[in-house]
Amino acid sequence: MLTVEKIGGTSMSQFGDCLNNIIKGNRTQEDMYNRIFVVSAYNNVTNWLLEHKKTGEPGVYAKFLNADDYNTALDLLYEKLLLINEGFGSIGLNLTDAEQFLLFRIRQAKTYLHSMYQVIASGYVEKSNIYLAAREILASLGEAHSAWNSCNILNNNGIHSTFIDLCGFDDNEPLTIDGRIHKAFKDIDFSKTLCMTTGYTKGIEGIMRAFDRGYSEVTFCKVAVDVNADEAIIHKEFHLSSADPKLVGTDNSIPVGKTNFIIADQLADVGMEAIHPKASKPLEMAGINIRIKNTFEPEHPGTLISRNYISPDPKIEIVSGTDKVIAFEVHDPMMVGEVGYDLRIMEILKSHGVSYILKSTNANSITMVVWDRPEVHRMIEELREAVYQVVVKPVAIVCCMGTNIAHPGFLSKAALALSENNINIECFGQSLKQVNMQFVIARENYAKAVIALNNSLCATKKQ
Repeated sequence: MLTVEKIGGTSMSQFGDCLNNIIKGNRTQEDMYNRIFVVSAYNNVTNWLLEHKKTGEPGVYAKFLNADDYNTALDLLYEKLLLINEGFGSIGLNLTDAEQFLLFRIRQAKTYLHSMYQVIASGYVEKSNIYLAAREILASLGEAHSAWNSCNILNNNGIHSTFIDLCGFDDNEPLTIDGRIHKAFKDIDFSKTLCMTTGYTKGIEGIMRAFDRGYSEVTFCKVAVDVNADEAIIHKEFHLSSADPKLVGTDNSIPVGKTNFIIADQLADVGMEAIHPKASKPLEMAGINIRIKNTFEPEHPGTLISRNYISPDPKIEIVSGTDKVIAFEVHDPMMVGEVGYDLRIMEILKSHGVSYILKSTNANSITMVVWDRPEVHRMIEELREAVYQVVVKPVAIVCCMGTNIAHPGFLSKAALALSENNINIECFGQSLKQVNMQFVIARENYAKAVIALNNSLCATKKQ
């Protein structure tokens, strides 16, 4: 059985646990192989390189973008990465060799960025493409660092490992992402070595153009499809559970045994990504299942995500959502019966790169729920100039999801659970597919709603 396995940044930062729980486990030397690992950068490293994913705090990329002193920023980053390396010396990392590799990559990056800066300063080229290339170069440093370290640690622990560098720092080959991946793996005997692979892949189309920070999942999925893996496994620091254990408590958070790609897409839509939905599509189309496993509970089978799974028993599998959204309602007395009224709204959303999570309508009102982000507020200001009236409200959205919930009773039970906790439903959405009931509520009631719905619909269930 050949598996392709992705290890996230938080787990990578605790690589001693990864070594013992994921790579070694209870395996014999013969069972150690036939696995390809695609690794993320260590926790926070990509934030330092680009910008903080949640807060937006600028990293080295912002220095380059603003023609600031990015060389000094890279030197400071280098010192931080050396400190990370020191934490792995006790489990086998050769600190001298690791420092030399890191220094070489940082110097290469400086050379590339200096050349790009000179081209930008000439004024002869479109800046946006150069900026995107710089972003890709910087992003690749994090994955090269963690993958090289991991390979070195494994070899020093008697586990034959091969460093698969998809960053393309050492070549000028005009390969596509798929082409680079295929070339890297085509001659490897997976039964004799563990492949430690960079989560970043260089390609002429630019892996960050469509996926930006989701690029490691793109690499993971494309590798799995290329080698025709039997299963694709994602190692996280938590289980995919019925609800967030930080909100509902570990005793009431039930690990999900099985679900399907449709539910994974629903989760991604509210920011709770099991995997990036665009990245996972090649796996879904190829019929390769995804398994989500907890790094720190290696014996647990985790959650199997497959294309055609439907629960044999009608049940809510997951309660999830977010309190980082707003609802805006367009009201117009003249809307009733007007064909295509919402087209003008959608054109404004598209021009600002805004996608909605939920849309609900009546005769003369259209309500949409969108992420509470700066570009959304700019979009709403433009919308106010184009329509009769816009009302904006900070809200939360809570979703009850399941592969088999198209049955009477689920909606009433969920609404009753909210009502009994004095939570008003501001807006509601459900498609004919009936895999996701979406409740829009006051933002301050988010945690209380998740607890109420999980306890009513999930906590008593056994997966």
